[in-house]
Amino acid sequence: MAVKVGDTAPNFTLTSQTGESVSLGDFRGKTAVVLYFYPKDDTPGCTSEACAFRDSYQVFKDAGAEVIGVSSDSANSHEQFAKKYNLPFVLLSDSSNQVRKLYGVPATLWVLPGRVTYVIDKEGVVRHIFDSMLDFKAHVDEALRTLKGIPA
Repeated sequence: MAVKVGDTAPNFTLTSQTGESVSLGDFRGKTAVVLYFYPKDDTPGCTSEACAFRDSYQVFKDAGAEVIGVSSDSANSHEQFAKKYNLPFVLLSDSSNQVRKLYGVPATLWVLPGRVTYVIDKEGVVRHIFDSMLDFKAHVDEALRTLKGIPA
């Protein structure tokens, strides 16, 4: 069953690009989270999206949020991707697509993993979901617009 606006975001633990285990629950009560699922490291669309999040990262931090990217790529692939594009945020490896399924992120054309962003407030409630395979920058714009509307 897909996660909907108003739901409590399901907790999970995945490995980051530095090999650390990161749990969504670690952020609860501390900071909002912009959780974005993307298809694949180092592809044109995913690179554009990651760089848009990178370029606005300080704005997200100033808005009281942490950015977390998730794909099925390995932690090693994430490490190379983050290094190549100087990405300052956490990338998590969902190699079994377990978290993608938990959140109900759809596949595009039944093959490509979808591109969906969830804005989760610091209490763990999903405040906004944005799904667009092709409008990469809109993921950043939608997340920032939502964060500005959430009381601190």
